[in-house]
Amino acid sequence: MTIIDMPSRRPVRSPAVERDLDGAQAAATRLLAALGIDLAREGMAETPGRMVRALAEMCTPRDFDLTTFPNDGRYEQLVIERRIRFHSLCEHHLLPFTGVAYVAYLPGARILGLSKLARVVELFAHGPQVQERLTQQIADWLNEQLDPKGVGVVLDAEHMCMTLRGARAEGSTTVTSALHGLLRDDARTREEFFLLAKVGS
Repeated sequence: MTIIDMPSRRPVRSPAVERDLDGAQAAATRLLAALGIDLAREGMAETPGRMVRALAEMCTPRDFDLTTFPNDGRYEQLVIERRIRFHSLCEHHLLPFTGVAYVAYLPGARILGLSKLARVVELFAHGPQVQERLTQQIADWLNEQLDPKGVGVVLDAEHMCMTLRGARAEGSTTVTSALHGLLRDDARTREEFFLLAKVGS
């Protein structure tokens, strides 16, 4: 009798958190007023509420089902998803940083539904972050969930806290990487990843 290995689906849910949106709106009103912003001006009266809802949305990743399939074709080469757009919030200034992710894995017994690579990036990008941690979290999570032969993640992002204030280094981006398995330990596999990813292109 032939046993057919079926797709596996596991729900991934963002942690439940208590939110006091009314309290946040009151605090936003006080903050903007303290900064000298005239909330009585036309167009500004609803700004504190909109501000709070926007921040809440940016801090809440969408739930998804982690779907994997048996690697019955015994595919042994890299799977790379390029230029996955993401946005996050700098945890030091609460200003956005936005960029693209390059995510690769070398399959083991199972392969991942392609859209799930983008979902994993979104899962960790939402909420206050630093780019270095975000890069490592994506790589670690894929390594733990898939048990692949290797994982590679590169993020290329522009930080508003650098381009709009402080150094005001307009056009600059920050590149970070995290590697596991053969992508870290085997020079040829690592070189292939960076060659195929074409970061920045």
